[in-house]
Amino acid sequence: MTPHARSLWRGPRWTLALLLAGMGTLGPFSIDTYLPAFAGIAANIGATPAQMQQTLSSYLLGFALMNLFHGALADSFGRQPVVLAGLAVFTLASAGCALSGSIVELVVFRTLQGMSAGAGMVVSRAIIRDMFAPADAQRMMSQVTIYFGIAPAIAPVIGGFLFVHAAWSSIFWFLAAVGALLLAANWRLLPESLPVASRQSFHPRPLLAGYWGMVRSARFMALVVASGVPFNGMFLYVLSAPVFLGEHLRLGPQQFFWFFLLTVAGVMGGAWFSGRLAGRIPPRHQVRHGFVVMFVVSVLNVALNLLFEPSPWWAVAPIAVYAFGWSLMVPAVTLMVLDLVPDRRGMASSVQSCAGSLVNALVAGVVAPFVMHSTVALAVASAAMLAVGLVAWLWVKPRLA
Repeated sequence: MTPHARSLWRGPRWTLALLLAGMGTLGPFSIDTYLPAFAGIAANIGATPAQMQQTLSSYLLGFALMNLFHGALADSFGRQPVVLAGLAVFTLASAGCALSGSIVELVVFRTLQGMSAGAGMVVSRAIIRDMFAPADAQRMMSQVTIYFGIAPAIAPVIGGFLFVHAAWSSIFWFLAAVGALLLAANWRLLPESLPVASRQSFHPRPLLAGYWGMVRSARFMALVVASGVPFNGMFLYVLSAPVFLGEHLRLGPQQFFWFFLLTVAGVMGGAWFSGRLAGRIPPRHQVRHGFVVMFVVSVLNVALNLLFEPSPWWAVAPIAVYAFGWSLMVPAVTLMVLDLVPDRRGMASSVQSCAGSLVNALVAGVVAPFVMHSTVALAVASAAMLAVGLVAWLWVKPRLA
């Protein structure tokens, strides 16, 4: 915790959480907003469905790769400059997407969007731990997660509205406006939480040594896996939503909202409960509770899908409960990751985000298309994601100081 942390933000803590969540949600928000216009964009610029999928894959790849460097840059040059640079590039890339007249141009600008959108998410975690002691940091992380959960619910609604009532390019102009607004707000309000004396060299040798030290640390990587992979047990259903909801559950597009609403309610509920438990029970116990919830509901989800025909009356609820368990445990695990390397929190956040994003890209590009046409396969794949994270946690828990 920085000695002058209390002087960095004199307003209510929820306003800081809102500011950090705004830049943290930019990544998923810029995915979900344009999904309703997939077919319309393809028809307008003469792209095939496979080519349109590249606009998502290139975004996720750029997001994952650049996430590896946002934190290291923030450790060397300060938190605020990296956030502002990322928001500036995102704003310009969004305008480029809006002006694109071919699939090649759209893929290029979507890649730039992805490369810049993760800066806020990576750096915001380091800022929280810079400014607050563990229990307060967990409460702040939970507040950020609550606000973070709103994005997946409102993004498709906004994107669908803009696509229906204006041109598809209006979606990207909207994202450019959001980027510009966040740029102005962070330029004016975001505190610099990393003192100059605590900054790290950006010389290649110490930089590579820092990365290598984290990657070769079994404890560090196990915590990264425990925090990142279980998310895909829920994200798999979000990626498969058009098939899962439209074909399996026979819901109309106007009814998709209920799936996102319940899932987001689970994320926000778990995050709220996580904040309430911070400082009251040991973080390890909180992580255990989250994994127990996810494990029980995953087994139940597989059993229900094996025994019954899919129905919206029961098929959506397990995903929402799973989301509750994930958001209950992830703030505590994230802080454990950062505290393993207190002098390189930005880099630690980068490695964590990069690993999670690479798994997300793998699930989006390989796993989801392979399993989405069977509700049983979806349930088993979701449970497998949870199992990977659970095994990592059970291994690393007794090895933590």
